[in-house]
Amino acid sequence: MTNKEKYDQVFIESFSVTADQLNESLVYQSVQQWDSIGHMGMVAALEDAFDIMLETDDIIDFGSYLKGIEILAKYDVVV
Repeated sequence: MTNKEKYDQVFIESFSVTADQLNESLVYQSVQQWDSIGHMGMVAALEDAFDIMLETDDIIDFGSYLKGIEILAKYDVVV
């Protein structure tokens, strides 16, 4: 499984969205499941999937599907 597939799968499973919803319009609170609790679940799933530990500032800044790709690059995860 590629990093992109892992990344997409976390979003699909965490927020009950479809693959066609994974774009620039998928932002924090744009779907009901992406609330503060859903956000932390998604962060934990990403940390497990990529064997990383996100810093607090990155967790706070992780406000969209696209922003997450930028943040993961800081941890040498190329999506």
